[in-house]
Amino acid sequence: MVENVAERIEVRVARDDELEQTVRLRWLWTAEREGADAVDDDADYVPRAADWARAHRDTHVPHVAVLGDQVIGMAWLALTPRVPKVGAIQRLSGDLQSCYVMPEHRDRGIGGRLVRAVMATASLHGAEHITVHTSPDSVGMYSRNGFEHEERLLYAQLDEERGGVAAG
Repeated sequence: MVENVAERIEVRVARDDELEQTVRLRWLWTAEREGADAVDDDADYVPRAADWARAHRDTHVPHVAVLGDQVIGMAWLALTPRVPKVGAIQRLSGDLQSCYVMPEHRDRGIGGRLVRAVMATASLHGAEHITVHTSPDSVGMYSRNGFEHEERLLYAQLDEERGGVAAG
């Protein structure tokens, strides 16, 4: 009988001792997209990013896909307070960020499981909605897992040099 590896993968909020593995996935993702020469040494990035993750756990909730003792996927929930409205003083929005699965584990539904875990956590925190900024290759996966195009959601790329909107 062939064992189904996907059944052994646990998807959940990351434990503190998994944060180094989790942020290293962000480094791997950048190296995969931009080339190894474009990124600094992971020995510098990983401890600094893990410290950042520990300091921001209240606003940035890391989720992981774990196989055995190895983190093979991640997705983050960024929680942002919203301006109060009549009848709701405490309001939150969620943003799904940095969803990544190691290449050798893709196309097994792990990304979808991470997305649904982030959405469940956002709901538990009382977020009104959740957004995601996705690559063209991932639109289908997010659509299959509950995301829809929203006519009223607009996006402006900021120009860091001029402190405003990038010229288009």
